[in-house]
Amino acid sequence: MKDTIDKMIALGLGVVVASKEQIEKTVDELVRKGEVGREESKGLVDELMRKGAEARSKIESMAQEKASAFRGDDRFVTREEFAAIQLRLEALEEKMRQAETRPSEM
Repeated sequence: MKDTIDKMIALGLGVVVASKEQIEKTVDELVRKGEVGREESKGLVDELMRKGAEARSKIESMAQEKASAFRGDDRFVTREEFAAIQLRLEALEEKMRQAETRPSEM
């Protein structure tokens, strides 16, 4: 039984995104197959929900760390900075086009 639980958790982040109803349904299926006792099923649901919450918390923490690292990196610009650079580039291109079409001042 413990091996079955470990396999369910090892299968990945399914527990993280699973709703309590989905977990209960899966545990009920294990009870029906005889892999988990009826008395164990409540504890199993609680354990899976707790492990899912822990995994979710770890993932959120890692995502926040990565986002913070990107924000502090000078190689990246915000959308607003990019838009401002784009406007400046378009203005420079327009000035170049105008200079090309004017007769030379020699």
